[in-house]
Amino acid sequence: MRGRYRPPAGPAAAAAGAGAAAGRRPGMGDSEPGLLTHAELRASGYDDYDDYVDEPLNDSGPEDDAPEETGKGKKGKAALTPKQRKKRRWKIIRRTLYAFFGVFVVLPAIAFTIAYFLVDVPTPEEVLAQQAQVVTYYYSDGSVMGKEIPDSGNRQVLKPGQIPDTVKHAVYAAEDATFETNNGFDVMGILGAVYNNLTGGSGGGSTISQQYIKKATENEAPTLTRKATELVKSFKMNQTQSKEDIITAYLNIVYFGRGAYGIEAASHAYFNKTAAQLTQSEAALLAGLIQGPGKSENAEYTTWRWNYVMDQMVKYNWLSDTDRKSAQYPTPLPKDQTKPQAITGNNAFIQAQVEAELEAAGYSKEKTQANGYNVYTTIDPNAQRLAEKAVNDVMQGQPPELKKALVAVDPKTRGVVAYYGGPNDKTDYIDWANTARNPGSSFKTFDLVAFLKMGKGLGETFDGSTHRQFGVLPNGNPRYINNAGASNSCSKECTVAEATMRSTNTVFFDMVANVTGPQAVADAAKEAGVTSLKAVDNNIALGGGSTMASPLDMAAGYATIADNGTYLDRHFVQKVTTPGGDVVYQPSSNPKPAFAEGDANKSKQIAGNVTNALKPVIQFSKLSCPSGHECAGKTGTQQYDASAGNGSGSEKDNSQVWMVGYTPSISAASWVGSDKNTPLRDKNGDAVSSTGLPAKMWQQFMNDYLKGKPSEKFPTVSPIGKSATAGDDASSSTKPTSSRSSTSSTTTPPSTPPSTPTHTPESTEPTTSKSRQTPTFTIPGGGGDDFGPTTTRDRG
Repeated sequence: MRGRYRPPAGPAAAAAGAGAAAGRRPGMGDSEPGLLTHAELRASGYDDYDDYVDEPLNDSGPEDDAPEETGKGKKGKAALTPKQRKKRRWKIIRRTLYAFFGVFVVLPAIAFTIAYFLVDVPTPEEVLAQQAQVVTYYYSDGSVMGKEIPDSGNRQVLKPGQIPDTVKHAVYAAEDATFETNNGFDVMGILGAVYNNLTGGSGGGSTISQQYIKKATENEAPTLTRKATELVKSFKMNQTQSKEDIITAYLNIVYFGRGAYGIEAASHAYFNKTAAQLTQSEAALLAGLIQGPGKSENAEYTTWRWNYVMDQMVKYNWLSDTDRKSAQYPTPLPKDQTKPQAITGNNAFIQAQVEAELEAAGYSKEKTQANGYNVYTTIDPNAQRLAEKAVNDVMQGQPPELKKALVAVDPKTRGVVAYYGGPNDKTDYIDWANTARNPGSSFKTFDLVAFLKMGKGLGETFDGSTHRQFGVLPNGNPRYINNAGASNSCSKECTVAEATMRSTNTVFFDMVANVTGPQAVADAAKEAGVTSLKAVDNNIALGGGSTMASPLDMAAGYATIADNGTYLDRHFVQKVTTPGGDVVYQPSSNPKPAFAEGDANKSKQIAGNVTNALKPVIQFSKLSCPSGHECAGKTGTQQYDASAGNGSGSEKDNSQVWMVGYTPSISAASWVGSDKNTPLRDKNGDAVSSTGLPAKMWQQFMNDYLKGKPSEKFPTVSPIGKSATAGDDASSSTKPTSSRSSTSSTTTPPSTPPSTPTHTPESTEPTTSKSRQTPTFTIPGGGGDDFGPTTTRDRG
């Protein structure tokens, strides 16, 4: 066939060609007489061009195994040379690449072009019209709690050129540093979104243009389709509008929290000034809120975001290093001083909790207001009234420096039925019910959970005497742990049941440092529903140091124990409906064993044993259960640190006091403290203890709430490990002793001191000069917390 190269066929072919006509050029073999036009191509002895084969080739199978003497493959076809096979493979690769290019480049480009002419970009005016509906909040019984009415008069639409560079640079730093140069989309962000979508994740970097489209359309579905449509609209916006128009449109509609839409409204809501008057620090704070407007009152979150934005501004040369170092966090003005609300006072704290919960579920405040939803809460109006009455009755006439909180949770549903975080007025606008503080001995409950999970029982014994040494301080001095007082100590063979009733610090510190380890306690608390824990060390045994929990945390955590060790998400939202009554959101119920994965009976047994240990604490703390109801609970105290505190207090003063307790149908946590490390003194000038004001608030609320309700008792469970009850001290003749191979009963330091300094609450006792050289540490417990205080730092 023409164009096909025919390699020599062997000796037979050579013989046949031996007498070929003269005049044939040397080295041309049996080729035909050369043409002038092809002469140079054939100079090497064969035609390189002939390596190309027009017809389909098959370089596999029998053809490759053709006998050498014939040089023929299957059906007489010549076998392929290595060079031919190589070219054929590249041909296949090229065609594959063409196909990929068509599928992943050409087709998307065509779809992009078609979509470009079909989509419309919403105008800010259209978006603003969707953001002006009223949201109504209801109590659990359907009565109205209040309405959130968008303040249209406070929403001022700025024109291009009216937003200062100070604000724009802060927003660029927070949201899209390349805004001025990109085409409306970020390739790396898109790839991140694709990867997250394929791997089950969420998110992906979006430009300011894309965020405008998302806010304008209220479509936040984590799908590639939404991302693709968003990208087209964003690109079209950048082709048809200037960057100044785009950033102005975005900052006119974006939500900043506190009911403020747009940068001008936000400037008034947080600093009572116009956007043009914002400083770099103030602009950075507002820019940082765009990603989490529902957390606008969370000082920890806003501070973190402010620092991030300020650092980004330095990175992109919008802020000098000198100005960054001298910058101070701009504390926003109290909400009631900048924007009047339809829902005010303590109920505004409830509203904030509801908004945060809905935002986490995908229902932002923008979406809620755009649709005019009705939000039904779990707050029982009667329980809320009784909680506020208990706080006001007990705290009436007390110094304003004393802050207070009370939270009640239904163990069966884990709905928050009463929530008091403070008056939320000019005197105190912090939500103390959601503020993490040292829980003191009320956290020993989770020591018990961790201990019982190991199979250890309430009959295990520890040395309950005071002034026991546990390792050394960072400065090398011995670390001593003391009990709060004589009634808080017990024998050298003190049972866990007895130590729980007496809140014996040395027993619980020994238990955590030498048996469970601090991480097991943290895990137990988290399994119960405590969400605010961060750093973990041995101080967690006594609720001091870096151990922090909020009253909401503690009420929810104890509710898990009250509900037989069943975990449920705590929540404030009962349901969300449209104005027509259709339910659009309802929190899912996800009950599961809290303390024993997949084993509800085991988790119930652990919770029941904890309850048995906590029941005697009520009477020991001079409290009583509501008539007809069994109850259990724990007090907690944190000592005032006189060496680093504010005020003229001493080690006999406290800075945080708690009472947390429950029945099968209600769990409540009460707290009294201060906004900083200051001594707590009541109206008579006496030190405030946990069995004082917080216990009285808890007692009154529980009595009032359960009055007239059916009697209730805790279920009976089998004891775990060695059993014992409070009052049955191991030192008595009726209690056998044990070797306790897994627990420590001596006063020697643990074999492995904590790897990090343990900021154990402690106080220095007025003893001899020797004791001053080797400090002692008093860490008061729960039931007898009024016998002594706690602090949060070591002294050496």
